Amino acid sequence: MHFKYLLIFFVLFSIKSNSQISQIVEEKKNFRAADSLLKEPSFSVHKDNYFLTGVPVNTDITRNTADVKYQVSFKLRLNSKPLWGGFFPYLMYTQKAFWDIYASSKPFSEINFNPGVAIVRPFYLKGGRLTYGSVSFEHESNGRDSIYSRTWNMLAFSLKSQISPRWIVGLRGWIPLVDKEDNPGLTKYVGYGEASATYQIQPGRWSADILFRKGSGLINYGSLQTQVNWRPYKSENYYLTLQWFVGYTESLIDYQEHKSMVRIGFTIKPENMGIF
Repeated sequence: MHFKYLLIFFVLFSIKSNSQISQIVEEKKNFRAADSLLKEPSFSVHKDNYFLTGVPVNTDITRNTADVKYQVSFKLRLNSKPLWGGFFPYLMYTQKAFWDIYASSKPFSEINFNPGVAIVRPFYLKGGRLTYGSVSFEHESNGRDSIYSRTWNMLAFSLKSQISPRWIVGLRGWIPLVDKEDNPGLTKYVGYGEASATYQIQPGRWSADILFRKGSGLINYGSLQTQVNWRPYKSENYYLTLQWFVGYTESLIDYQEHKSMVRIGFTIKPENMGIF
């Protein structure tokens, strides 16, 4: 069933002119959709870059349970002209770290590395709704070996659209490729897809984000991350962020452990709509 939907996504992204697609895609605006990527520098912010500190809400707060989570994420557009089908090629890299800064010796409990390659197709839906379709191949691991090794790969397909001046929504599905001997049950926790949404509460000042990842169980596994962002200066691209995460796979090392964390800190966001 998952392969069926992913194949449908791929067909939608790859066909440049089709009688059915033309009913929902504004072909005359294709060049403007491409400009939405080209107006960014070739090297730019990919996912949110943040530095957050916080405490658990489902267990005792101690020096060992409070922590810092930070993320560095960027992308590189490899070509200023689209390839066949209107796709733009990208290299991507995201690194997420969990730092036990309040514990003695201040160790890093986990660092997750997420490099990848992608092709992105910008287009406009009817009504002038800017949309990105992408196909990516990604690797994620914690760079460790033996019993502490956590690693998986994915072939992912996504759609992200600005459906109104205040709303951006996204859907993403993937085929997980997991070494089941080293990471038993990981597929159940990373699942097969996620949905995201961003709402501009006060454009240029306040926004809210939500990211829901579905595990393979009917009601178990998966995760939910919500956050509220305040931009103190319209001329600067950083935000004060309050974030809540609940669920599994916030980090890879303890993917089978259910967590609930509230954190606060600052975030640097992409200047424009992210590609997924």
